[in-house]
Amino acid sequence: MIFGTLAGIDISSGLGVGIVVAAFVGGAVLFVIVRAIIDKARQATLATELSAIRIAADAEAQKICAQAEAQAKSEYLKRREQFDKETKITRQELRAEEKRLAKREDSQEQKRDNLERRERMQETAERALAEQEKALANKDRHLNDLIGQQKSQLMKVANLSPDDARKIVLEQVEKDAEQDAAKLVSQKLEEANETAEVQAREIILQSIQRYASEQTCDHTVSAVDIPSDDMKGRIIGREGRNIRAFEKATGVDVIVDDTPGVVICSAFDPVRREIGRRTLERLIQDGRIHPTRIEEITSTVRQELNKEILQAGKNALMEANIHSLHPKLVELLGRLQFRTSYGQNILQHSMEVAYLAQVIADQLGLNGQVARRAGLLHDIGKAADHEVEGGHPQIGADLLARYSEKPEVINAAAAHHGDIEAETVYTPIVLAADAISASRPGARRDSLERYVQRLEKLEGIATAFEGVKTAYAIQAGREVRVIVDPSNVDDRLTQKIAHDIAKQIEAEMEYPGEVRVTLIREVRCVDYAK
Repeated sequence: MIFGTLAGIDISSGLGVGIVVAAFVGGAVLFVIVRAIIDKARQATLATELSAIRIAADAEAQKICAQAEAQAKSEYLKRREQFDKETKITRQELRAEEKRLAKREDSQEQKRDNLERRERMQETAERALAEQEKALANKDRHLNDLIGQQKSQLMKVANLSPDDARKIVLEQVEKDAEQDAAKLVSQKLEEANETAEVQAREIILQSIQRYASEQTCDHTVSAVDIPSDDMKGRIIGREGRNIRAFEKATGVDVIVDDTPGVVICSAFDPVRREIGRRTLERLIQDGRIHPTRIEEITSTVRQELNKEILQAGKNALMEANIHSLHPKLVELLGRLQFRTSYGQNILQHSMEVAYLAQVIADQLGLNGQVARRAGLLHDIGKAADHEVEGGHPQIGADLLARYSEKPEVINAAAAHHGDIEAETVYTPIVLAADAISASRPGARRDSLERYVQRLEKLEGIATAFEGVKTAYAIQAGREVRVIVDPSNVDDRLTQKIAHDIAKQIEAEMEYPGEVRVTLIREVRCVDYAK
């Protein structure tokens, strides 16, 4: 509008120029003033906004600090709770470790006491032996003097030749030596019994009491019941095709005779016999008996039985607390479930031997785990003795060696029947546990023929000794009573004869448990009053 006004003024006049300049200057000054006012207002607005932003930032900072403080406090409480929990667990572990160390110290003290007691017993035995050796030396000198005296007296009185005198003297010396040896044997046995018998009886009684199992009465059943005698014809089949297919598939002989309601499965291998028995039972229940069905059921039963055998081996290992056993040995161990010896189940017998061996080893301060392992596997050869030639101790030792078992376990399996010498201390422990398990009442049954043969052999060994009149085997062959001729055997020789008979029985016979030898010397004097 200013410029519009200026446009209407005549620029050529001087007044017009002055007005224009004044108007321009005034507009510039006015622009500067307005710009300053606007800038001041803008600065005031920016200051207000900055103050508001600062206040908001302070509030946000306080909020963040409060949250951080709350989180830090929560994390502190959580860490403190975890620390207290870990401290409690560590404290419990330390208490358990203290108890275990205290128990170990008690065990070490007990072992130390046992060792000291054994050392004292050994020192006593050594002193007694030295005294006996001294006494024997004195007796030897005394006997030499007696020989010289008797020799001179005989030559003076009887005018005997040196050879005859020597013969008489030697007979007398031999008789005196036998009597002295019998007396020495009796003394030695009494001394050994005073120390060893009490400890051995205590250890064995503790082992038997701590393992109280049922008497063994299981055996492999080979008889299969049938609903009627008509089923026998179906089992045989047309022209015998069913029974031939059954025997071919199972490897078991089927005996169908006139016995009512029963068919017999016969096989030397107990596992095959069990497969045949189960297969025949399923065929009778199913009713469809033909070659194809026989093969199908036989295959199914064999697979089921293999799984059962493996599971039985695993259960035995779990019960015996034994680990890291080769899978083949686990399978062989399970096969023992179907093996019996004199009516005693071999797997159950092995479990008994394992436990008893561990108890005896613990009582003696030895490694109970090694003894338990050796006891469990000592009869493993019986699982394969139908397939491999030789006795089950050697078969078992070969199997254990093949699958890298410990030398103690291998030697226990090979020597637990005395076929070879024991190389470790665990072998006699397994042998003792085996005898305990086999000889306890009701554990095994024996055939009448073998029973009679054992009794006759016991009596024959006893009567073969010079001076024995007769002998009687009593208590199922666990005791032999020997009656000697009192005119030929005096009291000092009775102990020696009983000892020799016992050693002869140990060398020539196999029997469970022990055989007691009782020697009787009796003098009867009879007279009549008339």
